[in-house]
Amino acid sequence: MGETARQAGYAEFSAYVRQRGPALLRMAQSLTGNHADAEDLLQAALVKTFFAWDRIINPNARDGYVRRAMVNTQISEWRRNRLEVYPTDEIPDQRTEDTTWRTDLADAVGRAVSRLPDRQRTTVMLRYYEDMSEAEIANALGVTVGTVKSTVSRAVAKLRHDADLIIDRTTS
Repeated sequence: MGETARQAGYAEFSAYVRQRGPALLRMAQSLTGNHADAEDLLQAALVKTFFAWDRIINPNARDGYVRRAMVNTQISEWRRNRLEVYPTDEIPDQRTEDTTWRTDLADAVGRAVSRLPDRQRTTVMLRYYEDMSEAEIANALGVTVGTVKSTVSRAVAKLRHDADLIIDRTTS
């Protein structure tokens, strides 16, 4: 590969990471459970992707390649860190952190988003989960950017209203 082609590949990869990095980080966070491990996982997957970048012909396959690299890397990490279990007569006392609030919050957000009308739910998912721009969403849905903006605005207002109702119920 010539120097010019190599530099073009670097620039293309850098642009891809800048554009898709936040969405890919959210995916990594869902695999690892915390931000620091998610950053490490994404970094490892991006290194693997970088070395295969010139072989990924279809630009639409890039996210899939990075996601597969993250899943494979995380599975390898789980296998490496798997603890051996040995039977014992005494169970040691262990302090554990109560993380149920995280699953409760995720459940509440998931239920609130699922109650949105189809178009609002779709635009919220594309905007905040897939980190697509308003123009990209408009193009994907075949609507104007103004329609996307107003739909997202109404959806977020409804989610805030639902959150206020939940908070009011729990504090009264």
